Amino acid sequence: MALLASLDWQFIWDHIPDFWEGLKATLKVAAIGIGGSLAVGIVLGAARAHRIPVISQLAAVYVEVIRNTPILVQIFFIAGGLTQIPGHPIRLEPFTIAWLSVTFWGGAYNTENFRAAFEAVPGRYREAGRALGFGRLGTFLNVTLPIGARIALPSSINTYVSVLKNTSLLTAVGFAELTNTAYSLESVSFKATEVYFALGVTYLITVWLLSLVVRLVERQLAIPETR
Repeated sequence: MALLASLDWQFIWDHIPDFWEGLKATLKVAAIGIGGSLAVGIVLGAARAHRIPVISQLAAVYVEVIRNTPILVQIFFIAGGLTQIPGHPIRLEPFTIAWLSVTFWGGAYNTENFRAAFEAVPGRYREAGRALGFGRLGTFLNVTLPIGARIALPSSINTYVSVLKNTSLLTAVGFAELTNTAYSLESVSFKATEVYFALGVTYLITVWLLSLVVRLVERQLAIPETR
């Protein structure tokens, strides 16, 4: 209570527009990262679950590399390491670095989420699909994917929340997301307590709302017998 009473609430109120601009950038990158990690997870998860030659092995290497290295190192590699490629330097804009970083990270975790989910689909369901005349692709699209995606929901939800929170690390490459906005504001105002209190509350509310939305989606899409 003493901390709350000592805060300069007028300062926080006056700078809500600044936090809002940073939050919009964070949500934009997070939305791309979540959508991208979903697509990567489904494609590579299916490749691993069905043991597709070459693609499955490459996906396994990708997952091991991403999951066993810090995301901050991955961000620095995309931002700076690619610029040092002899003869073919790759220089990307901060926004591109931002969404690529969280997409690659989230995609690796979602690959394992969906691989496990697809493998958990009972074989009798796939056999029923083939008995109805579906080919391998048709069986996957009409049987394995709808059921497996529902099974993957709880674990993939955690990945999406982490993608949103990991956007805070993008301040390391100068991308003007929420944390970078707060850091810049603190640098000129020297009101660290107010700035980082507002930053923490903003993340708390944003992540809570995202979790609420995805939990509602999970409830609606849950397999009937598990409700």
